[in-house]
Amino acid sequence: MTPTTAVASTTGPDIRGVETATEEAGRPARRPPVSGPRPGRVPVQVPVVERLEACRQLLDDARAAGRTVGLVPTMGALHAGHRSLIERAVVECDLVLVTIFVNPLQFGDPTDIDQYPRTIDADLEVVSECGADLVFAPPVREMYPGYPGPVATSVSVTGVGARWEGASRPGHFDGVATVVAKLFAMAGRCRAYFGEKDFQQLAVVRRMAADLSLPVDLVSCATVREPDGLALSSRNVRLDADQRQASAALARALRAGAESISSGEYRTDVVERRMAQVVAAEPLVDLDYAAVVSSDDLEPVDSVRPGPGFRLLIAARVGSVRLIDNLDPANPGAFANPANLEPGAPSKGHH
Repeated sequence: MTPTTAVASTTGPDIRGVETATEEAGRPARRPPVSGPRPGRVPVQVPVVERLEACRQLLDDARAAGRTVGLVPTMGALHAGHRSLIERAVVECDLVLVTIFVNPLQFGDPTDIDQYPRTIDADLEVVSECGADLVFAPPVREMYPGYPGPVATSVSVTGVGARWEGASRPGHFDGVATVVAKLFAMAGRCRAYFGEKDFQQLAVVRRMAADLSLPVDLVSCATVREPDGLALSSRNVRLDADQRQASAALARALRAGAESISSGEYRTDVVERRMAQVVAAEPLVDLDYAAVVSSDDLEPVDSVRPGPGFRLLIAARVGSVRLIDNLDPANPGAFANPANLEPGAPSKGHH
């Protein structure tokens, strides 16, 4: 049998960057967090670790003390979607680690990584407000010692990573799988929290963790959206006012596809055309794909029916910004208020 996850390789970090040690061994069960600082409370600066071995040791010590570990991998530029992941981890785990690392391996376009927002001070405030315990923010050469030279060892997940984003962004998921494998290896046994907005990424990571027998329990969390349906993304800050309004077409297209299915349409080509028509009505949005797939392996399906087992995927470019989104057609209630999906619906602006 050919494995779906391949690791290619051709070949002690020192310890630095622990500003303070966590001192909460034996603390009581966590209380549910609140969004933003608690009244009358000044958030405490979260310790920041820059070295893999230092972070690994802190997590090993926590588990040795009987504490459970939660991991929230991010690339920074934290928004309400990231906040929801961290807050859930805080409720469910004893010690929560948030990683902040802009991974160069998953960017095919050099201008894309150059334009990716970096807001470390604001990110640390968010992490502290949410109640996390530790931040891992390594320099690039801590993760890839030979950078910017080629990385000798990489992880590639075939199957679920081949189509859609994998086809549109060659090498992207290899970069994702490689960095997440390194983070999982460092973190050890833990619960790792990922948002469903990057649904194909979630599928790739899930397959990689299973194939490599990594002791990680993946927790998928619902997409957080603007009132008009736009999925929160760190890239949204690059949209101007007109582009921001136009970008809600992706959410409207997903809703239209889900409504087609719920009304009895079983032909996937018809559903996909309906989604594409919604996007085509917005001249500022350039559609890449609108697809109905199996939620298990992300392969195209010939027909669809109301109920679980399917996923609507969409990707488009708005100006220079690439946006992706998805929806479970059996749960279109992910959009709380259908009226907000009408063209011209008000938005809270950039996030």
